Amino acid sequence: MADLEKIVEELSKLSVLEAADLVKMLEEKWGVSAAAPVAAVAAGPAAAAEEEVEEKTEFDVIIKNAGPKKIEVIKVIRQLTNLGLVDAKNTAETPDAKILEAVGKDIANDAAAKLKEAGAEVVVQ
Repeated sequence: MADLEKIVEELSKLSVLEAADLVKMLEEKWGVSAAAPVAAVAAGPAAAAEEEVEEKTEFDVIIKNAGPKKIEVIKVIRQLTNLGLVDAKNTAETPDAKILEAVGKDIANDAAAKLKEAGAEVVVQ
């Protein structure tokens, strides 16, 4: 009997085009049609590869806790968001409040650093 592990390993190395050619050859040899299963198998690895290639480009800056220096945190929130004093205070006092949404990585990290320096607990997601 053939070494199935070896066969699986070799088939895993095929590109999508090579796999499609292999399917055509097997269909001709065995006189069967495997169109639906082949499409699902071929699309599965390709879709997984696309997901791995995509890098996250938008981040949210979320304040977990304003910390002991709430006034400093409110000042930073106002600088980052242009909120008024009352809105910035309410945001600072709200757990898991989003300070910035869908911003670039550098902007998110810079904002998080400023908030942490002011004494807040911050998460960038």
